Amino acid sequence: MMSGMKAVELVRTRITCSESAFAELVLWRLPEAVEGSSHEYKFRLAYIVSGECVLRYDNEAGKGDHRHFNGKESAYVFTTPDQLIADFQQDIARWNHENRNP
Repeated sequence: MMSGMKAVELVRTRITCSESAFAELVLWRLPEAVEGSSHEYKFRLAYIVSGECVLRYDNEAGKGDHRHFNGKESAYVFTTPDQLIADFQQDIARWNHENRNP
């Protein structure tokens, strides 16, 4: 790790999607990769509907990049922060379509 470098928060926002749903996005650039990831970003993107997290992208130390969708966890291939957010938005639209959430 380079001395003097610190984690930099790039995004921290909550977006209201409907009366019962919101998305929360948190993205950091780190001095070095989280264990299990090959890039220098730490992220947590969650879609909450009626108090339940129905979709989440994150990269916990040791687990690497992954997503939770429809109760299943699967690997996620991170390329760029913009693509991460685009993929998350696409999964929100898919979840809403499949579950008829406004």
